[in-house]
Amino acid sequence: MALFSRTKKASVEAVVAPVVTSKALATDRNQAAVIIRPRVTEKAVNQSEQNVYTFVVRRDATKRSVADAIAALYSVTPVKVNIVNKAPATRLQGARGRMKKVPGMKKAYVYLKKGDTINLV
Repeated sequence: MALFSRTKKASVEAVVAPVVTSKALATDRNQAAVIIRPRVTEKAVNQSEQNVYTFVVRRDATKRSVADAIAALYSVTPVKVNIVNKAPATRLQGARGRMKKVPGMKKAYVYLKKGDTINLV
């Protein structure tokens, strides 16, 4: 009564599952997920008069994905997209000199074609 025999028993046929390949391309994404929110600050409102709108976007967003998302969500034509990475930092807070952590973010400045506007409010 051995647990491990020296002779091989008949091999069980391996069940091979069919390989399912996705037909989705690498560029297919949920475009609403690229843009987190519009950034409404005094500077952003002043720039909106020159057809420049500011958005907070995902960390892995590219200029092309931001332009595609803006075109799909707001039905406008972006001419140019600039992206700025703001690194996380620690800053002084209050009179006692306490340190506060400021989270980082990625901003996208979207330049629109003349005549196009986005109503953010």
